[in-house]
Amino acid sequence: MSSPAEYYASLPPVTKLFGTVCFACTVICQLGILSPYHFAYFPQLVFYHFEIYRLITPLFFLGKFSINFGIRLLMIARYGVQLESGPFNGRTADFLWMMIFGAFSLLVLAAIPPLQSPFLGISLVFMLVYVWSREFPNASVNIYGLVNFKGFYLPWAMLFLDVIFGSPIMQDLLGLVAGHLFYFFTVLHPLSTGKNFLKTPQWVHKIVRRSKYFNPGRNNVREERAGSVFTGRARRVGDR
Repeated sequence: MSSPAEYYASLPPVTKLFGTVCFACTVICQLGILSPYHFAYFPQLVFYHFEIYRLITPLFFLGKFSINFGIRLLMIARYGVQLESGPFNGRTADFLWMMIFGAFSLLVLAAIPPLQSPFLGISLVFMLVYVWSREFPNASVNIYGLVNFKGFYLPWAMLFLDVIFGSPIMQDLLGLVAGHLFYFFTVLHPLSTGKNFLKTPQWVHKIVRRSKYFNPGRNNVREERAGSVFTGRARRVGDR
């Protein structure tokens, strides 16, 4: 069994970065260095008071230490890792682009008055879960040791549990929308039309190729193919 340090070092880069920043934000808030207010997304403060940092901090805040925080962090560690190590294996730029597109989509959606949500970290995690459910539709999922179902239904099961426990569901819904937008434009639409309007931009590939963090062995491994696209399986439940 590997040690916690070895497990952390083995995590794929984008998922590790996302989870680490989320954890750090919660620690900062828990210690009272900053209040949740500083992590909240208020479009009027961004556009009229130029508090640009609010375009970033809400995407990494999962709340203070609690059971819900622990569950969201475990979801990153499981579903984010499985995505980046599975369908996105060797395609770090594509996975990073998915996260960037998801973040941008959430910021736009949350600026619409009926959909406003100050904290978008949970939404970004939910987007990961949605994409995972489409990539692993037939995976066996167990919740609390009580119910078994296919991976395709995981986002809806999590949404149902939040309704049962009285948790806010707007963050979940925003994540579902962002995840479906990404999957539609990178998988479903290209399958039906042969055209992909959401290819990973060249500047994202350059960031990955030139970054020692994302590509520590870039001189010894094959560079990621520029212009590659997300090639999800787009399977339905029951397909083999």
